[in-house]
Amino acid sequence: MKNDLVLVVDDDKTIRELLTILLTNQNIDVLCAKDGLEALELLKKNKVDLIILDVMMPKMDGMVTCMQIRKTLNIPIIILSAKAEDADQILGLTIGADDYIAKPFNSMLLIAKVKSHIRRYKDFNLNSSGNSSLIKVQDMLIDLEKHEVRVNSNILSLTPHEFDILSLLAQNVNKVLSIKQIYEGVWKDPYLEADRTVTVHIRRLRQKLKKDYIKTVWGVGYKIES
Repeated sequence: MKNDLVLVVDDDKTIRELLTILLTNQNIDVLCAKDGLEALELLKKNKVDLIILDVMMPKMDGMVTCMQIRKTLNIPIIILSAKAEDADQILGLTIGADDYIAKPFNSMLLIAKVKSHIRRYKDFNLNSSGNSSLIKVQDMLIDLEKHEVRVNSNILSLTPHEFDILSLLAQNVNKVLSIKQIYEGVWKDPYLEADRTVTVHIRRLRQKLKKDYIKTVWGVGYKIES
């Protein structure tokens, strides 16, 4: 069986070497790039399962690199940065990252997140057999097997987490789900208070839907109405 492949993008050679050791010890293959431009070139030639991306790099920083990658690919992106302010993390998630980990980082937590994101990415891309499972909500059609969302016949470009959030809400139509329920249902990890991941993903999802399908129930959570 072919090993998973992770692209590490960081201008710090020590970080690249450390991550290479950590990942290869988990039977994960590693490619390394010193900056965003080199990373984009490697992505043209290699099928990567996940990207670990630094922010502060020469030539092309991590934020710009993330936006460039998101134009064509839905590969999971974990930003790994010394910039640990809430505003930096929110910006990273808003422009398309799936996760944001601050340096210095816990090695075991990083590996756990890498494996979790790769697993979800592979599940998302798995071709299912049998008849499609369709969910129709207003003028939105969700195909759970094709992992496809159509609004007025237009196919939306969603990341795996955005699709999973929308599907979870649509499968519980008219029911309010808390942020904790959504996080644990989609990320399959314990929810930590003050984590804004769900809020940021829903805000990005609303921008793509261009219609107020997802309602906020203040103090409770979110829901989609039939």
